[in-house]
Amino acid sequence: MNSFLKLLCLAIISLTTAAPLKAQEFPSRPLKMIVPFAPGASTDMLTRLVADRLSPRLKQPVVVENRIGAGGNIGADFVAKAAPDGYTLVMGSIGTHATNGLIYPQMPFDAEKDFAPITLVAPVTLVLVVHPSIPAKSVIELIALLNSKPEDYSYASGGVGASQHLAGELFKYVTKTKMVHIPYKGSAGALADLLSGRVPIMFADLPLVLNHINNGSLRPLAVGDSVRSQVLPTVPTMMEAGVASYQANAWYGLFAPAHTPAPVISRLQTEVAAILKAPDVQKRLIDQGATPSGITPEEFSKFQRAEIARWKVVVQSAQIKLE
Repeated sequence: MNSFLKLLCLAIISLTTAAPLKAQEFPSRPLKMIVPFAPGASTDMLTRLVADRLSPRLKQPVVVENRIGAGGNIGADFVAKAAPDGYTLVMGSIGTHATNGLIYPQMPFDAEKDFAPITLVAPVTLVLVVHPSIPAKSVIELIALLNSKPEDYSYASGGVGASQHLAGELFKYVTKTKMVHIPYKGSAGALADLLSGRVPIMFADLPLVLNHINNGSLRPLAVGDSVRSQVLPTVPTMMEAGVASYQANAWYGLFAPAHTPAPVISRLQTEVAAILKAPDVQKRLIDQGATPSGITPEEFSKFQRAEIARWKVVVQSAQIKLE
């Protein structure tokens, strides 16, 4: 009997210590971080910034891979169907994890049920910019221009369902104006045609266009946030510019497949939050129009649900649909 009790105790001890030991061993091999959009976009920049600093903290390589298409759905779906072990992550966006499910007739995944939120990396300011060939010097002048020639103007975005697309459709809805939406396979392609004047208007992620604003290649008219940007203090908010009911921005955050062990999620969130608190990282992000976050998985999950609910009202009211 004593031998039996001894074996039983050893078995119980083994079971109770197995999970912590497994969590402590993570990671034991390289991680893959998926960018569901093309290289050169804000998502790509943020992902590589985090990955470069996460690798030494985890003592494992963190490989960044771009898997583009379907408004980010292809890359996100790859992660949704990956093993739930913390080794395959995605830098999700407002599109992939909030609004695509509202505008695509069919989705390959459920943005809430098929992912485990890790942390919000950064909300990013959206700025309405125009090519210098556009005569409008303000939002009110742009509205007047669009009304005078309702069939002549178009705006670029990084893809159907992207934050730039939603921002443009929201602008059209609240200002009663018309513009043709020109979606690209990523923001980098949209930027190229914007700079050439081929598509003269864009509601762009500020990090994507800040240098071009500073060198005069693009003219900023307003930011979509409720407050002015620290790096564009002379540019009004959309509300200050005369569109009182307008507010839109972008955001990016890390997700793992659903059912990834909680200790693994916690470890990843802790490390990424520490990266985002580093003074050099904070300065780099703020200088480009992004706001470092690093909130807990629970807070991020609550944020995601609120974004889905908020944009559902916008999408239905503006009748935003897949083109």
